[in-house]
Amino acid sequence: MIDVDVQIASEHDSLPSAEQLSLWAEAALKDFKQDAELSIRLVDNEESQQLNFEYRGKDKPTNVLSFPFELPPELAGLEDVGNLIGDLVICVPVVAAEAHVQNKTFSDHFAHMVVHGCLHLLGYDHIKDEEADIMENLERQILAQLEIADPYFITD
Repeated sequence: MIDVDVQIASEHDSLPSAEQLSLWAEAALKDFKQDAELSIRLVDNEESQQLNFEYRGKDKPTNVLSFPFELPPELAGLEDVGNLIGDLVICVPVVAAEAHVQNKTFSDHFAHMVVHGCLHLLGYDHIKDEEADIMENLERQILAQLEIADPYFITD
């Protein structure tokens, strides 16, 4: 079972439901983890910018931040520490603005951010071109299962 804890810290008018967030996270994780726990925190620009600066040295809000769970050294050797895989922090105003600029629905772009963030929690990255190709192809496959168009397809 995929267990998603949703935290709302955004004043934005339009937010995805907890059910939608859970559906998108489950779609991203189901082929990799049968049981997983994660938190998805929906925030506004200020909190996103503060976290992005603190953890990435970038002084601006960003669409999604992923914080994979790392077992504290003092708990090393414990056999059962649960199924926690980490936390996602999604900046609602940034996602809304990106969706508008990219001519995507808010819902589809938000689903993409959840899938993208979940893949980061699983260890996928897009720093190197070959890693980006693998991650983007997984995103396309997962989103297609949700009947969401290729997020990387660009129209003129």
